Amino acid sequence: MSQSGDGLHTPSYLSWRKLQLSRAKLKASSKTSALLSGFAMVAMVEVQLSTETKVPTEMLIAFAVCTTLLVAVHMLALMISTCILPNIEAVCNLHSISLVHESPHERLHWYIEVAWAFSTLLGLILFLIEIAILCWVKFYDFSEVAAWSACVVLIPVLIVFLAFAVHFYRSLVAHKYEVTVSGIRELELLKEQIESTDIEGRNGSMLQSTTHIV
Repeated sequence: MSQSGDGLHTPSYLSWRKLQLSRAKLKASSKTSALLSGFAMVAMVEVQLSTETKVPTEMLIAFAVCTTLLVAVHMLALMISTCILPNIEAVCNLHSISLVHESPHERLHWYIEVAWAFSTLLGLILFLIEIAILCWVKFYDFSEVAAWSACVVLIPVLIVFLAFAVHFYRSLVAHKYEVTVSGIRELELLKEQIESTDIEGRNGSMLQSTTHIV
């Protein structure tokens, strides 16, 4: 969709950009949640446990709780995405900025952010923890060293993941702040131009009236 430079900062165009961003977030959330929840279900079904296993009971409880939380979090994100995305897609496919107010993306903004956070941040952290617990449950009966090795390898990976998530969200907030400040400055310049134009118009009309009186 083409837009002239003058219309890039209009309320309708800004709302259209938010609409496209919300659409992309919901699509990513639905795909990620469906994929990871499927992996978690397969891991829980395919794991082989026996009554003579040496795996500590606490680890089995942790495995059950983590798997349930992982599936529940991703299912919640998937449900939100599935419910909201068709309404947004219907407006996006019309390719008309004038109809952007018919989309519920601004009213349901917090639901979209919750789905995005559950699918990307919380869901991925639970998935990494799930891998560590699954390796412990799977290999503990054969080799305790292998179970500990999986946990040791995943600890730095989890730290790097959290560091990247914090850095990404801070950079995103800083970018939004800079864009907002830039928009405010442009509005102030536009206000000053309008006020100067009004003053010049008033001065011109006063000079014309003075000339007529003389």
